[in-house]
Amino acid sequence: MCLGALVDAGVPLQVIEKGLKKIPVKGYSLSAKKVRRNGISATKVDVALKQMKHGPGPASRTWKDVRAIIRASSLPDETREKGHAIFKSLFEAEARVHGSPVSKTHLHELGAVDCLVDIFGTLTGLTYLGIDSVLASSVNLGGGSTRTSHGVLPVPAPATNELLKGIPCHSSGPFFELTTPTGAAILSVTSSGFGPMPHCRITATGSGAGDADPPGWPNLLRLFVIETKDGVRNEAATVIETNIDDMNPQVFEFVMERLFEAGAADVFLTQVIMKKSRPGVLLTVLCNAERKDALIEIILRETTTIGVRFYDANRITMSRELKEFPTKYGNVRVKTSWFGKSLVKRSPEFEDCKKRARETGLPLREIIEEVGRSAGKKSK
Repeated sequence: MCLGALVDAGVPLQVIEKGLKKIPVKGYSLSAKKVRRNGISATKVDVALKQMKHGPGPASRTWKDVRAIIRASSLPDETREKGHAIFKSLFEAEARVHGSPVSKTHLHELGAVDCLVDIFGTLTGLTYLGIDSVLASSVNLGGGSTRTSHGVLPVPAPATNELLKGIPCHSSGPFFELTTPTGAAILSVTSSGFGPMPHCRITATGSGAGDADPPGWPNLLRLFVIETKDGVRNEAATVIETNIDDMNPQVFEFVMERLFEAGAADVFLTQVIMKKSRPGVLLTVLCNAERKDALIEIILRETTTIGVRFYDANRITMSRELKEFPTKYGNVRVKTSWFGKSLVKRSPEFEDCKKRARETGLPLREIIEEVGRSAGKKSK
């Protein structure tokens, strides 16, 4: 489905085939055709595998075998390294599921060829499109059960569970496997973030079809090629809030210090009127989802509240950098933020300016204004 979405978005199948020839693997062929899924036109790419002839027992490839194939390829360094990372995560997930060392974990040979084509074909297509980064929505796992070489397993498959730890997931639609371990490995390694569509301009779209065509459900993987405005950063954030009306206000300073030390992006207090007309404080914390649990524990431990609420949010921020500028008062750090080419903001670091004001005896206001003027002149 990844290959189908890429071809549907404008990647010639011949480009993917040419890229895959740089891997020393044979025994497969690619074909693409247009199909309809629930009334939507899509591209279906089929990977036809030739049955290998071997002696008794199933042929398989270990991580050592696959790693040797990748190293022997003539792929671009970046593609080879990312493919190596995807395969490593796949083998490590399988090893954890089966309780065996990675060196003893194997993929059946036909499955290994299929994975090599899917993974490196996808990376080749992304390179052709000039993709800088990959963003994904919450991953739909499906439901029910699926038949594997190990027998019937619940959906999501155990290896898929391992690969998607820490990634937003959900289950909706018909009861069958909607995300395979290979798909999960590609998503978990290539994606730099998960969540809703960011602020952007769509330049191309593609839909990749799967084998199944359940009634009333479009079994498709949709791909959007987008451009974001230079200087804009689309970020997912978690907001944590709690109302407090029974705590010594002197404690808030310490609580805020602890929260910032633990990785909060922002912490602020808002005066509110609570039940029975009691004056209170709304404590709000902005953070990455990964820091949520640690920050909630600090709030529950250090304040009088007995509960918090939290929700996911999106924010757009200007790109920024912190640089040191020489001024007639000494070096002062200045934060420069930009949105496109026309909107630029410069803000002297307050603590640096305060230090220079103490050293020179000049008003802090004059120091800030002079640093801003100097930074503006030197940046032109």
